[in-house]
Amino acid sequence: MSTVLITGASSGIGAQLAKDYAADGWQVIACGRSLDKLQHLADISKKIIPLAFDVTDYQATHDALGERSIRPNLIILNAGTCEYIERGEVDVALFRRVFDVNFFGVLNCIEALQPKFTETTHLAIVGSTASYVPLPRAEAYGASKAALAYLANTLKMDLSRDGVTLTLVSPGFVKTPLTDKNDFAMPMRVTTDYASSKIRKGIAKHQSEVHFPPLFSGYLKLLSLLPMPLQLAIVKKMTGKTE
Repeated sequence: MSTVLITGASSGIGAQLAKDYAADGWQVIACGRSLDKLQHLADISKKIIPLAFDVTDYQATHDALGERSIRPNLIILNAGTCEYIERGEVDVALFRRVFDVNFFGVLNCIEALQPKFTETTHLAIVGSTASYVPLPRAEAYGASKAALAYLANTLKMDLSRDGVTLTLVSPGFVKTPLTDKNDFAMPMRVTTDYASSKIRKGIAKHQSEVHFPPLFSGYLKLLSLLPMPLQLAIVKKMTGKTE
């Protein structure tokens, strides 16, 4: 039986992926901070095994993922958070909180799991389309996801030598408890069902990058090819942020 390990499975995209992979017959190791929420998933399907730990805790991550019984074929590093800054005022503590989850949390998991990598291992890292272009108030979130995209794209070259497949997942807006907190328009926001379907299909095809929804992510990809002054002008107009 194939086994998938999913971080950030307590809610949102991660929870949906856990339920969908279990329905497809996979053994699912659902990771997150809330044991109660993970246990709820386990109650839905006997194929889901809850594993509670905090990805920002280096030792706890190594203790949890270092267990001999954990040998996943597919690893989806999905845990993430988002905080926005106001009026361009840098808050170092805020940046640290965001990077601890979005970037160093991923690194903690990779370091803990890499001794178990084989030529059949498939690693998926969930980034964001926010890494494509500069967006207002997203300095911390966008920077963490841009760092994650660079990490994923460079790891692809090194890990491929050992046969490890790596997929970068770049979602647009997805309706989750995290995005429900946003106080601005979220064009083309999709459901977790949609996101899970796109991610699972892309991973099954061993795609290098899965990005969605295609119209939104494609537009941002094209925008990222323009000179930076033009990018900024378009984004300001698009978001209503003018000088």
